[in-house]
Amino acid sequence: MIRTVVAEDQAMVRGALAALLALEGDIAVVAQAPDGAQALEAVLEHAPDVLVTDIEMPGMTGLELAAKVRERGLATRVVILTTFARAGYLRRALDAGASGYLLKDAPASELAEALRRVHAGGRAIDPDLAAEAWSEPDPLTDRERQVLRLAGQGRSGADIAAELGLSEGTVRNYLSEAIGKLGAANRVEAARLARERGWL
Repeated sequence: MIRTVVAEDQAMVRGALAALLALEGDIAVVAQAPDGAQALEAVLEHAPDVLVTDIEMPGMTGLELAAKVRERGLATRVVILTTFARAGYLRRALDAGASGYLLKDAPASELAEALRRVHAGGRAIDPDLAAEAWSEPDPLTDRERQVLRLAGQGRSGADIAAELGLSEGTVRNYLSEAIGKLGAANRVEAARLARERGWL
C-alpha cells in the first residue's frame, strides 16, 4: 500500500484528488493539508511513502516543502502536481529534491502511475517540460529571487531590507543585478519576466 499525503490549498481540488487516489487499490490517502506548514506536520506525523503537493500554497510553497522534507532526511518522496507548465519551476522542484512533477490537466491514471513509479524509486516528470527545462538556465541567485519576489509584491526597499535582514543598499544591489540579468526596464518588469519563466 502506497501511503500518501495530499497538500493543496483549494478544498475542492484537494478532496477530488484524495477521492481519485482512494479508488486505486494500492494507494491510501492518510492525510490531507491545505497549506505547506500543515503538510509538513502531516508528513512528520504519518511518515507517508509519497507527498503530493501543489506549488502555490499559503505560508510555504510546495517547493519549500519539498526542500524541508529533504533537509530533514525523511524517506517520503515528493511529487509536485501543478498548473505551472514552466521549465524553471521543474528545475527548481528537482533541485529541492522532488521525485515527480506533473501537470493538473494530465489524466488521473497518470497520477496514480506516477506515484507507483516514484514509490518504486523512480522519477515521474512531464516529458515535454523535461526537454524544455535545460534549454534556458535560471540566471537568478536565491537571494536575488527572494528580493525580486518581494519587490514584485509591491514592497518597498526598506520593507524588503527589514524582512530579509539586509541593508537597503544591498537590496538595491540585488534588484539591480536581477533587472540587468533579465534585461528588464525596472523591478516590476523583472518580477513579471521571472515569474513567466518559472524562476520566482
